Amino acid sequence: MRSGYSSVGLSTALAAVLVVVALVVGVGIGFLVAPQPAAEPMTVTEKVTVTTTIGEGQVVTVTETQTETVTKSVTQVVTQPGAQLPEEIVIGALLPLTGSLASYGENSRVAIEIAAEEINAWLSEAGIPTRVRLVIEDTETKPDVALQKLQSLAAKGIKLYVGPQTSAEVRNLKGFADANKLLLVSQSSTAPELSVPGDYIYRFVPDDTKQGPAIARAMWEDGIRYVVPIWRGDAWGDGLEKAAREAFERLGGTFDEGIRYAPEDVEKKGFTVEVEQLAAKVEALVNQQGADKVAVIVISFSEAVDLLVKANDYEVLKNVRWYGSDGTALLAELFEEPLAAEFAVQTRWLNPIFGEPNPKRSALRDMLMERLGRIPDSYAYSAYDIVWVLTLAVLTTGQYDPDAVIKAMPGILKTYSGAIGTITLNEGGDLAKSDYELWQVKKIDGEYQWVQVGGWDFETDSVSYSMEH
Repeated sequence: MRSGYSSVGLSTALAAVLVVVALVVGVGIGFLVAPQPAAEPMTVTEKVTVTTTIGEGQVVTVTETQTETVTKSVTQVVTQPGAQLPEEIVIGALLPLTGSLASYGENSRVAIEIAAEEINAWLSEAGIPTRVRLVIEDTETKPDVALQKLQSLAAKGIKLYVGPQTSAEVRNLKGFADANKLLLVSQSSTAPELSVPGDYIYRFVPDDTKQGPAIARAMWEDGIRYVVPIWRGDAWGDGLEKAAREAFERLGGTFDEGIRYAPEDVEKKGFTVEVEQLAAKVEALVNQQGADKVAVIVISFSEAVDLLVKANDYEVLKNVRWYGSDGTALLAELFEEPLAAEFAVQTRWLNPIFGEPNPKRSALRDMLMERLGRIPDSYAYSAYDIVWVLTLAVLTTGQYDPDAVIKAMPGILKTYSGAIGTITLNEGGDLAKSDYELWQVKKIDGEYQWVQVGGWDFETDSVSYSMEH
């Protein structure tokens, strides 16, 4: 084992067979031991015979009679001759538990803890003496801190990671990760520039060449023809602003040059200057084109709360539509400031985030809501799936090794269906496609709530709404 972790005496062949049997009878990938099964497979009583080839020249046949729920897909597990499973599968997690994405980081933390609990219970039940251990570090939503935390964990021999959350962090870690062969699988980094074939960065999320058209189509269908963007000046913000601008202009709309802000500056000084500039730009367009054709798009993290508070001081900003992004969709911090929440309601602030409904996601959502007390963002579901896929790759290969895991992932993903559904990656290692949900803040019975009002369909580039938006 190159990781330095000890291995157990369980034979690779036996471990592989146990994995195969578990995947075939009664458990289902993704929610193997969840109290309430996330999928709805047919329940039957039948004898299941599984034959799998392990290594070279060895054939093991296992016959089991089950009276449990039986899935119909069989995963063949092929391990390298002589490999042994590690005693622990250690997965590092680089999460923004503080800073401008703290609520997103907390959502992901709870999701990966649920995944580890389920995996360890399943491994115990299957008789496999291997356990998953999470090592979670707070990146503070800062690229330099994220690099420090990665370097510290790498020095301890940890080679597989969930995260980091933001594209600015991923960009800052990429060189170190590639040079040291550390596999980073981000649940939420979406900057198109980071989609690079053959590197050690994978992302269980679509890049913003998909989100840009989703935002553009929503604005266009709402009758918007002129947009003033205000965006976070980093890898993510620059990439999404460009994608949204290009998509909207292809539809025939006009993007103002907008306002690019430095996150570190507004953290210290607030948005006073930027909001004054924004109001001036919007007022000029409203006077020329009419308020119904003008909109503001905000591409930011939780600092958007301060932006919305400051915008309350300008009547013209209350009279146009506002749009957001996946950086603010389902943002819990918004409800800590009633002025911002009320402004979001008044301007019908529409925020997209990737996601497609499926039963497994619904079951995980219920568990997350029970622990968090709020609706989680879509990235929590991706984080959950990342822990499962990394674990299955180590079990399949018998190696705690990023290269082996990367090689095994395509085969695993052919049959894996988890909280974000079927996972198909493109050449850059990112989720190849996804629909987007559209969320707004509404005041219901005196309380501000995030409500899904519609969605954008990837295949048809069309928007549909389930309620007034």
